[in-house]
Formats: sequence, structure tokens, C-alpha cells
Amino acid sequence: MSLRRITATDAIARLAEFSAVIDARSESEFAEDRLPGAVNWPTLNDEERHLVGIEYAQVSPFDARKHGAIYAARNIARHVERELAGASRDWRPLVYCWRGGQRSGALSLVLDQVGFLVHVLEGGYREFRRAVIAQLDALPATLDLRVVVGRTGSGKSRLLGALATAGAQVLDLEGIACHRGSVLGPLPGVPQPSQKHFETCLWQALRGFDAARPVFVEGESRMIGRLRVPEPLLERLRAAPCAVVEMPIEARVQLLMEDYAHFVADAEALCARLATLREVRGAAVVERWQALARGGQTREVVHDLLADHYDPIYTRSMKRHFERLEGAPTVALADGGSASLAQAAASLIAAAAA
Repeated sequence: MSLRRITATDAIARLAEFSAVIDARSESEFAEDRLPGAVNWPTLNDEERHLVGIEYAQVSPFDARKHGAIYAARNIARHVERELAGASRDWRPLVYCWRGGQRSGALSLVLDQVGFLVHVLEGGYREFRRAVIAQLDALPATLDLRVVVGRTGSGKSRLLGALATAGAQVLDLEGIACHRGSVLGPLPGVPQPSQKHFETCLWQALRGFDAARPVFVEGESRMIGRLRVPEPLLERLRAAPCAVVEMPIEARVQLLMEDYAHFVADAEALCARLATLREVRGAAVVERWQALARGGQTREVVHDLLADHYDPIYTRSMKRHFERLEGAPTVALADGGSASLAQAAASLIAAAAA
């Protein structure tokens, strides 16, 4: 027997050693969250789990287990035939399910009998999730965070990209969340991840940083779209040194017209997002913006959104949430072009190294 059980802590430390990380849970469980780099080989798919569960509760556990075994055997045979026809003897998988029980046990037993060196995650995904939460609590305190703040459209996200290009460590929270963080923030055709998967991706990013070097990150609110920033990280963001990005409003309007080109091209999609502001801005104001958008005057809508809605809110929010805002250095961007961004990135990296 070459079957070995491994703890979540050891599995995390050794992830790169495995030829494959195999998630034996159903497709919906896998979609919600999984170990980094995992592939999905369901022992029971969603429909089969549902049927077995009903039979377990309404007929008998014995009959349910019989039918579960039939489903599992068929599925495992398909996985092996599809994935392992050319696998060599030194192929080494890590297998897991929800709790490290029957589903991963059935799959790993077959792989073990073939002759592969199989590791099974003890406690399954549940123990991995506990390890992720524990590290999300601890990791932010180990990092030298440098927070970039500024009004909406001032180029903060682009500046993070320029910092990454220049070799700096960057934590892109909006990129991980698949959301730009405002009422216009949803990315077209790109759904946000689940809260669990957002946290797993965030954990993966945090654990990859060199604690001896600064990490640049945009100042965020508690929520990015529908996703919640973990409290320990949020507290570190609000206590960290800041740099305030400033850009003339006309340049900010141009930047947003570029970054939100999908709304420029689809007035009705923009109007639908504007409708969510009725409670805070009033029906008359929102209807005026919608009429402008439908009339092709998107630039005027963006200008008004910045001047009348986003700027007052963000100014109050910055003062309330970022402890070291007073006296923070200013980063002046003439526009959102690559030359301005590269120069600003170089000055931030030099200041952090001083």
C-alpha cells in the first residue's frame, strides 16, 4: 500500500510537490472554493449526491450506500480512463473531499491499487479551510503594507499595475475580487468569486509576499462588490502608511471613460447601474443622469458622478478610515498615461526604500 494521509498544514507546505491536486467533491462544491491548482474529479456529482441523500433519508442508509457505490465506481472509472492513460508510475496526486472520508477514500483506494503514491488530505477541504482562515488572521500583521488612496478615477488601479511592472510587490484586491469597488464596478461577463474562493485567493497572494519588502495595496472599504475584506487585513490597511493620489478631474473623467468603455457603448447597462443610486441621490437626479446617458452625453454623467457623488463620499471615507492620512505624501498624476504612471511608481518605490 502506498496510500498516505497528510495534514492540511503539511499539504499546504508541499503543494508544489504533487503531480496533481484532485478534488473528489461535486462540481458545485468545487466551484465554490478549492485548493490552489486543484482539478475536479467528482466521486459523486451534484445530482447523484442529491439522489443518494434522499434515498438515505427516505429509504435506508444501506440502499443509499449501494447506489452511491455504483455511481462512484462509474465516475472513478471514467476519471482514470480519461486522465491517466499515459501517466507514469511516479505520478503523485494529493486527493481530498469535504472531510477526507468516503469520496476521497474511494478514489484514492483505486489510485493506490494501480500503484501510484497517493496522499489523502486528512480532514479534507474543511481542514484546509480552517488553515486558510487562521493564516488570513495572522499574515497581514507580518507585512509592510503601503496604502494608495485617492478619489474615484484618480488612477489607483493603474498605478498598482505600474508598480507591479516596476518590480514592486502589489496586492490587487479588486483584481482578486473581480470588481472595481464602486456602483459601476461589476466587470462585464465576469462574475465575482464566492466569499470562500476570494479568501483562498487572497490567502495565496499574502503568503507569496516577501515580508522584508513593502507591499503596495489600494485602500478599500469593507466591501468590494458583494465580497467582504477579512477584518485583520482591513485593520492593517487602515493603520498603514498612505500615499494620496491626485489627478485633475477632466483627466479622471477621461480615465473612467476608458476603463468603463462598456458603459459608454451600452447606455441601458449604465442606466441600470445608475438606478441603484436612487435612494442616496434621489429620483430626479438619477433620472437626469439616465437621460444624459441615453442621449450620448456619458462624459457629462461621469463628471457629475465624480463631482457630486463619489468625491464627497470618498473624501469623508478617507478621513474617517485611514489613521495616517494627515500628512501623507501626495502623488500627482497629470493623467492616466503610462509615462505619468511609471514616474509615480518610481517615486513611490524610492520613498518606500528610504
